[in-house]
Amino acid sequence: MSISASLVKELRERTGAGMMDCKKALAETGGDLEKAVDYLREKGLAAAAKKAGRIAAEGLVESYIHGGGRIGVLVEVNCETDFVAKTEEFRAFVKDIAMQIAASRPEYVRREEVPESVIEKEKEILRAQALNEGKPEKIVDRMVQGRIEKYFKEVCLLEQPFIKNPDITVQELLTEQIARIGENINIRRFVRYELGEGIQKKQADLAAEVEAAARNACK
Repeated sequence: MSISASLVKELRERTGAGMMDCKKALAETGGDLEKAVDYLREKGLAAAAKKAGRIAAEGLVESYIHGGGRIGVLVEVNCETDFVAKTEEFRAFVKDIAMQIAASRPEYVRREEVPESVIEKEKEILRAQALNEGKPEKIVDRMVQGRIEKYFKEVCLLEQPFIKNPDITVQELLTEQIARIGENINIRRFVRYELGEGIQKKQADLAAEVEAAARNACK
């Protein structure tokens, strides 16, 4: 069923949960607002959203090296207390995020970080592609918007499918972690290096190797 933007907004205001979580809750409950509130509470997502505004200045800077030094990642993930930062659960989560970055090549943590100039350039390219495909002018703008959403899912870490469980996004994984640990957690920044990146040469698909290694680690 189609879920109206106003209903999503109302659920967000009542629970503080993220937009995608609210959409999913409403879809799962047939658009019933009260049931959607209960759904979010049962999942711990409403409680997790309330923690999101709290200051998280502790945490870890984690490294991940793959392929004998061919891909390297550094990522900073913050939490509220040094106690949580030292737990095995938090450390495992941060390691998973580092592996995600190595495998999926995000360019930004969240879509709000993508410069407007980059978005506009991408829209121009997508619009030209749609027109070259012979799409009617009247539907091109809708197509571009849909493809921009796909672009965000490719380049923004939080919107990517989680490599160990593609049924959820990294944002959903993060929200679940906040609900379990009981502290605000923030993926702050990262850098990713790949040997020979930017140099013209034939390269193996190292990112695919990382993803395969992550999946094997789950078995």
